[in-house]
Amino acid sequence: MKRPIAVLVTLGLLTFAGSAPRSETPTDAETDAVPAATTLAAQRWRPSPGTSFQIQYSGKLRVGSAQVIDLDGADTRTATVRSLKRSGKRVICYFNAGAWEDWRSDKKKFPASVIGAKLDGWPDERWLDIRKRSILMPIMIARLKVCKAKGFDAVDPDNMDGYQARTGFPITRKAELAYLKALSKAAHKLGLSIGLKNGLKLIKAALPMVDFAVNEQCLQYHECSAYRPFVRAGKAVFHIEYRGRIDSICKRAPSGFSTVLKHLSLNAWVRRC
Repeated sequence: MKRPIAVLVTLGLLTFAGSAPRSETPTDAETDAVPAATTLAAQRWRPSPGTSFQIQYSGKLRVGSAQVIDLDGADTRTATVRSLKRSGKRVICYFNAGAWEDWRSDKKKFPASVIGAKLDGWPDERWLDIRKRSILMPIMIARLKVCKAKGFDAVDPDNMDGYQARTGFPITRKAELAYLKALSKAAHKLGLSIGLKNGLKLIKAALPMVDFAVNEQCLQYHECSAYRPFVRAGKAVFHIEYRGRIDSICKRAPSGFSTVLKHLSLNAWVRRC
């Protein structure tokens, strides 16, 4: 399996210089106070191909000229999101939709029956039985509401490729698509855009459900051509590589991709095409 990136948020909270690092959870009143779904759907952000991109889950936040930044939803303060929005940025809320993490504040909401095998190389994360949508969706909707209340524009649900991993459950591509459809419907109801993270075999069916893609290492794994339908549909592909030289990466990255070279720590360091 490709490298999951969620675990890196434990390295530090994302704040602007001078602000006190802390996690912040909106109140129930804040998360429930959203406009009508029809209004929100009309206002939903739809990122275009080639939109400049930054992703950062650790260290002091540095956005630079990027138009879009992907941040951990739980560990990013409302004030940080609002400041970015005031400066004209769009902000994506990362959360782990397909795996349980032992450091999250809501970890006890997951019953043992939905927690499966460890992710390869990441002992603090375990696959979720995404077939149990009646259990998982209330938890995920609560996370989506936190993203909305903090002011994020979109969500980046990670680990949506359990169908091709040893999860401890008989998860199929069909079950993964049903889970993605439920997440997409819930996000869109709140006025949030949603992306497809990796999940190569889901692309064709998922394209109408999602508003953009987030891919890790498609050049390294020779998979970038699979994402061309997003560009043809006018939807952004936010593309991350962790190895190589940026000049070589940019020469090989498909036209229309928003390509960055990052350190594995996903700190502020970035090189982009």
